[in-house]
Amino acid sequence: MHPPLLNRISSLNQIASNPQYDVIVIGGGATGLGIAVDAASRGLKVALLERHDFAKGTSSRSTKLVHGGVRYLAMGDFKLVYDALRERGIAFANAPHITRTQSFIIPCYSVFSKLKYLAGLKLYDWLAGRRSIGTSMAVTKAEIQQHFPNLKSDKLKGGVRYFDGQFDDARLAINLAQTAATHGATLINYCRVTGLIKSNDGKIKGVNATDVETGMAYELSAKVVINATGVFVDDVLMMDTGDHKPIVRPSQGTHIVLDHSFLRSDEALMIPKTSDGRVLFGVPWHGHLLIGTTDVPVDRHSLEPKPTRSEVAFILETAAKYLVKAPKRDDILSVFAGLRPLAAPNDASDPTKEISRDHKLMVNPSGLVTITGGKWTTYRKMAEETVNKAMEVAALPPVACRTKTTRIHGYTETPYPGHWSAYGCDAPRIKSLADSNERWQEKLHNDFEHIVAEVVWATRHEMARTVEDILARRLRILFLNAQASIEMAPKVAEIIAAELNKDQDWIADQLAQYRETAAKYLPKEL
Repeated sequence: MHPPLLNRISSLNQIASNPQYDVIVIGGGATGLGIAVDAASRGLKVALLERHDFAKGTSSRSTKLVHGGVRYLAMGDFKLVYDALRERGIAFANAPHITRTQSFIIPCYSVFSKLKYLAGLKLYDWLAGRRSIGTSMAVTKAEIQQHFPNLKSDKLKGGVRYFDGQFDDARLAINLAQTAATHGATLINYCRVTGLIKSNDGKIKGVNATDVETGMAYELSAKVVINATGVFVDDVLMMDTGDHKPIVRPSQGTHIVLDHSFLRSDEALMIPKTSDGRVLFGVPWHGHLLIGTTDVPVDRHSLEPKPTRSEVAFILETAAKYLVKAPKRDDILSVFAGLRPLAAPNDASDPTKEISRDHKLMVNPSGLVTITGGKWTTYRKMAEETVNKAMEVAALPPVACRTKTTRIHGYTETPYPGHWSAYGCDAPRIKSLADSNERWQEKLHNDFEHIVAEVVWATRHEMARTVEDILARRLRILFLNAQASIEMAPKVAEIIAAELNKDQDWIADQLAQYRETAAKYLPKEL
C-alpha cells in the first residue's frame, strides 16, 4: 500500500520544523488547490492552509459541469467561453477519471429558436476547435420524446443536442490536493490563518496560523502570500489593510436533487431561458437528477449558505413547465446552495447575471496577491496567471508553467464501473484495503454502494477529519440524499473514531454537529 499523500500530522510537523516557504496559499478551494499544484510543479516550496475542509465552500457546490458556458455566448463574452473550452479540453486530458462527456438537449418550441440555438452552438463547437468533444446537431421532436420520455411535448418543434463536460467537484479538489502533495507541497485543512506578518517596510513576509483542532499556533515565513479564499477574499484583504472596499459581491446559486425517475434519461436537459432570463440545467449525476441553478445577489458570505424558499420554488415551478412528472417540495432528496465570488460592480443595482464571471487578479502594496472570481472550469488558467504574478512579486527566478500536461492524481484511461470511477487509479487500492478486513466490505447504507473501506481510505489518505468531510465531500451522500446521509452518520463516526483514536464524547459531538448541518439540506427545513 502506498504511503498517504495527504497526512495531517506529517504536514503539521513540516510547518513546525521547517516553516520557511516560497509561497503560502490561503484557501483550499478549486483556485487555491490549483495554485498549489502549479507552484509546486514548478519546483517552489509551497504551503496551503485551509481553515475548514478542502472545497468546504463554493468549490463543492457547483452544477458539476466542466463547460465553456453556453450562456456567456449570448452575453458576448467570447474570450471567457474560448478560455473555458480550452481548459475543458485540458481537464479532460489530465483527469479523465473524474471528467466525462455529457450530452445536453435544448427543447425548442419554435422553428426560429431551434435555428438560433443551433447557430449559437455551432459557434460554441468552433470555439472549442481541436478540443471539441462532440458536434452540435438538430434533433426532431420524435428523437426528444425517445430520449426524454418525461418531457412535455406540447408545441415542441424539436431541439438541439450539444456536448459539454461533467465532473465531481469535491472529488477533483481532493485529487488536486493529492497532486500538489505529490510535487512536494504541504497542505493542511482545519488550519486557520489568523494574521499576516510584515517587515518594517510593510511588506508581507509570512502568516500566523492556528491548528483549529488543537489550538496550536504556528508562524510561517514566505516570499509571497496568495489570498485565494473565494467569497472570503475581502476578509483577508481587510487583515492586510484594516480599511478596505469590498471587491466581491456574492451571488447565491441553489440546486435541488431528485430521484433519477423525474427525467428518466442519461442525457441532460438545458432550459436556455427561464421566466427571469436565467439558464436552468437538469443533469444526471451519480444516479440522481441535479436541477439548478439560481443566481441571487446576497449581502453576506457564509460557509453554509441557506437556500431560500423562493429559489427552490423557482426551480420547482420551472421544472414543472417541462416535466410530465412535476417534482414537489417533498420529492427533494437534497437542496444546497453555493456562493459565487463575483467581481463587485461599480453600480450596486447591476443584476448578477450582468456581472463578469471572469476572474480578478490584484496585488496590494504589501505584496499580498489576491485572486478571485472565475469558475471551476478555468481553475488551472487562474492558477497559472496567479503563480506567474506571485513569482514576479517575489522576484523568484522565472519557471514555465507545467500544468497543461500535469496528470491529476487518480488518472486512468480505463474507468472503473459504478461509483468506483470517481477514485480513478485509487479504486483497486481501496478494494485491496477492503479485502484485508471483512468488516470493511460492509455497505454503509442499503441505498448506496459505498463500503466501510472507503471511509477508512478517506481518513488515512484524503485527510478527512469529520463525519461531514466524509459524507459531504468524499462520498457526496449529503448532496445526493440528506436523509440517507443522516442514517449513515453513526457508522461513519465510529469508523473515523477508530482511525483517529477518538472517544465516545467525540462521536456524540460529531453526530450532533452533523445532524444540525444535514438538516439544512432537507426540504422540510425551508
